[in-house]
Amino acid sequence: MSLFEDPTPKGPVPPRPLAERMRPETLDDFVGQEHILGSDKPLRKQIERGELTSLILWGPPGVGKTTLARILARASGADFVPFSAVMSGIKEVRAVMEEAERARKFGRRTVIFIDEIHRFNKAQQDAFLPYVERGDVILIGATTENPSFEVNSALLSRTRVYALQALTTEQTAGLLQRALQDRDRGLGNLELQASQEVLEMIAVHSSGDARSALNLLEIAAAGAPEGELSAKTVEDALQRKVLLYDKSGEEHFNLISALHKSVRSSDPDAALYWLGRMLESGEDRLYIARRLMRMAIEDIGLADPRALEQAIAAKECFHFLGEPEGDLALGQLAIYLAVAPKSDAAYRALNEVRDVIRSTPAEPVPMNLRNAPTKAMKAWGYGTGYQHAHNFEDAAVTMDCLPPSLAGRRFYYPVNRGLEIKIAERLEEFRKRRETGTTSEPSP
Repeated sequence: MSLFEDPTPKGPVPPRPLAERMRPETLDDFVGQEHILGSDKPLRKQIERGELTSLILWGPPGVGKTTLARILARASGADFVPFSAVMSGIKEVRAVMEEAERARKFGRRTVIFIDEIHRFNKAQQDAFLPYVERGDVILIGATTENPSFEVNSALLSRTRVYALQALTTEQTAGLLQRALQDRDRGLGNLELQASQEVLEMIAVHSSGDARSALNLLEIAAAGAPEGELSAKTVEDALQRKVLLYDKSGEEHFNLISALHKSVRSSDPDAALYWLGRMLESGEDRLYIARRLMRMAIEDIGLADPRALEQAIAAKECFHFLGEPEGDLALGQLAIYLAVAPKSDAAYRALNEVRDVIRSTPAEPVPMNLRNAPTKAMKAWGYGTGYQHAHNFEDAAVTMDCLPPSLAGRRFYYPVNRGLEIKIAERLEEFRKRRETGTTSEPSP
């Protein structure tokens, strides 16, 4: 008696997921990435000439990295061998490399596709090097992480990195419409009707991830009554309400403006509400993190320098955890920024400096601030009058570091809030010493 059941199917084979069935098979069907696949772009021309070389596709999930790799291999007439960095070790890598080396001797090229290449350790990545260098294989890696940090420099130097972008709402909605009409691979036989607004609702929720959008469409289509895909059907598929930005994108900017002004007004409850609206609407979390980081430096500044640290930490936390746990970091940051002391002094100071630079001549650097690496430069007066702050007991000097025409000019005026109270006291002490020309003697 067999330990295993009879593998003969007992009924019809279930269809593959819609996202898999709708994978484009040619570059003409591929949606998005015009910045690298446009008719006049180097990668497109390279493909059309059959001159494919090793490369790394870097971009967010669901933008077509695996699909593009398959299309590139097919267009170049090469064998396509997919690899998973999660499932494969050095032994498997070397076995496939040796087979590719033998295939090359018989005139066959091999494209090795490594999904999530950033998960390979250094030893695993190094195992590819000799085969890539000799041209035995064409390596295509896919990663959602910055290759500069996650891919060995030796392997990185032998590949070309192409950054892929998240699909736009319009591009994603177009893919969904194509899936609804395709009778061979898509949902065309269901003859479902869906408004552009509903398709954009799915697209916005998917945040540029085509796979996620098609998966949601397939779930919603299964529960669509009377041949119509409605907003209510999509919300039922998500098991929550979907808040849709309008087509012009105005609501997108209205919501971020409301969040920014609530933080600036020190209203944590309002900040959380507008943040929640953006999260529920499917807004790109990293966009929210960038805007919160901007608030930390524009509206809080040196009144609480920890605000910027918190913003960077929240961004990294979300990057590490993803949704939905990472959303808590954004919520925590919004509260922190709202209750933090506010100052735009650094923001205003830099803007004033730029205005002065644009409206005045670019004066030469004063001699006391110039470096003098040679005897001749010292003889010309370079470095004359320079006071090295660390040679003074309190690191306070009397020399002016601005050009003569701007000597004594002030740009930065700390506010009377938070840490800037202490900063203002310290600056006032320095300024008085410069005005009187008094300071402690240099250390022996």
